[in-house]
Amino acid sequence: MRVPVVLAAVVFLTFTAGLLIAAEDPVMKEAQSTFVPIPLTPPPVKGVTATPALVELGKALYFDPRLSQSHNISCNTCHQIGLGGVDMLPTSIGHKWQHGARNSPTVLNSIFNIAQFWDGRAADLAAQAGGPIQNPVEMATTHQHAIEMLKGIPGYEKLFKAAFPSQTDPITIGNVEDAIAAFEATLITPNAPFDKFLRGDENALTSEQREGLQLFMSKGCSTCHSGINVGGQMYAPFGVVEKPGAELLPQNDKGRFDVTKTASDEYVFRVPPLRNVELTPPYFHSGKAWDLRQAVAVMGNSQLGEKLTDSEITKITAFLRSLTGDQPKVTYPILPPSDASTPPPEP
Repeated sequence: MRVPVVLAAVVFLTFTAGLLIAAEDPVMKEAQSTFVPIPLTPPPVKGVTATPALVELGKALYFDPRLSQSHNISCNTCHQIGLGGVDMLPTSIGHKWQHGARNSPTVLNSIFNIAQFWDGRAADLAAQAGGPIQNPVEMATTHQHAIEMLKGIPGYEKLFKAAFPSQTDPITIGNVEDAIAAFEATLITPNAPFDKFLRGDENALTSEQREGLQLFMSKGCSTCHSGINVGGQMYAPFGVVEKPGAELLPQNDKGRFDVTKTASDEYVFRVPPLRNVELTPPYFHSGKAWDLRQAVAVMGNSQLGEKLTDSEITKITAFLRSLTGDQPKVTYPILPPSDASTPPPEP
């Protein structure tokens, strides 16, 4: 009977020692005070009661190109879930091969951002969902025509009724936005090595990644890139110390100034979240940097006023790769078919 007691004591002491090591680890302690791990389950959307039926409707709408005038562009066109939530283009291709003005941000973990779009013009995911539908460069239709389209696709009536059972006429643009937001909120990427480190696993990061994390904090990167999304929580000028060249910072794009019309917001953008950043080139709002190492070097010069050494860039880049989490597994939906009553596309 004494052997189990001894084994239990050894296990207890080993576990306790591990906790002591974690508690005394200054890098882990500082990281835990600066960052937050992504939860294992999707968070709620403010103002939206996310039921399975609502999420399924949102998924169908997210993938349905018939919400565009040409019937050729869906939400997933520019925010491809299989490509880290982006389209890997400098700027996205929209209606009639027009190019958008800015690089498409990732949809993954976007629920955790303070606001949506590079300039923060949408307060939340629901507000963001309706924007591209009526943007003449993107999906190029109107909210009114989008609703006419959905009402002209017989199968959608059943999906909307299931998602909004108390409403007599549930096919509305507000419900479209809420449904897409409910689906997008499920697109989170937990269990990155960095998340495990934040939860106390001291072996989750390689030694190089750990050194990169330490540099990321000591150099000042975490002043802006903090919180659950390692960014996405504030606005900052691109070029705090030294403005980058016009290729990376186009002079005709004044960022948040276009929303607020406040002079101090010229060339101010929402700080990009760095979750899964290795999967989402090209970088910056201009989409002109294809190399993550280059992006790190530019940020050192422009935001910190410091020329990072090659070794420092290597280590910080290694840390950034620890931010890649479990990618969402999404089954492509079978969309309700069009029929003779469905409005045709308008090229």
